[in-house]
Amino acid sequence: MKKRIVLWTGLAAAVVVSSAATSWVQLLAGDPKTPSTAAGPESPVAKRAARAEALLQAGIKQGENKDFPGAARSFRQVLDLNVNPANKLAWYNLGVIAQHDNRTADARAAYDHALKIDPNFESALYNKALLIESSHTDQAIAILRHIVGADPKAATAHLHLGQALAKKGQEDEAKDAFGLAVRADPSLLQHVPEKFRNSASAALTATQVGTTE
Repeated sequence: MKKRIVLWTGLAAAVVVSSAATSWVQLLAGDPKTPSTAAGPESPVAKRAARAEALLQAGIKQGENKDFPGAARSFRQVLDLNVNPANKLAWYNLGVIAQHDNRTADARAAYDHALKIDPNFESALYNKALLIESSHTDQAIAILRHIVGADPKAATAHLHLGQALAKKGQEDEAKDAFGLAVRADPSLLQHVPEKFRNSASAALTATQVGTTE
């Protein structure tokens, strides 16, 4: 059984490209941080934003084709353009590539850059928590609590929170976290540590009974 589950395996997209791309972090066209094009499509700001978006999409395609060096170059070019929210996504994507390559320090630094731009960037928070879960458990717990506080249905965040709490000996809280994980996503039951599986299964059964009454 794999101990870790990486939720955000995809690269982050600049725009909504497909309803099927559910693993990508997508920014809607109305994002308040998106550079304004009120000055017209030929304004310097609009041109930089369009170029950044094109490079992000190119980097995503390169990543999907396993050309990670090429993807990294594309995302670095995005950073050179210095356009938000493209910068946030570029840093996040560089973190995903570094994490894929087991370059833990580089991945964490990239996620931290993304979080300086947007402290509530859930994807970066989650991946950072996975990176530090073993080495800085208290910090990982704090991050995971933040995520589930903002998104109570973040199933895998609940799962990792349970693992981190169990590691710290906080078993009652771990049991609650595992229960919330499987309620949000029953398929995660197989990933709950055996010690807590019965209680998580009971929590799931109680939820299923409640929904049928």
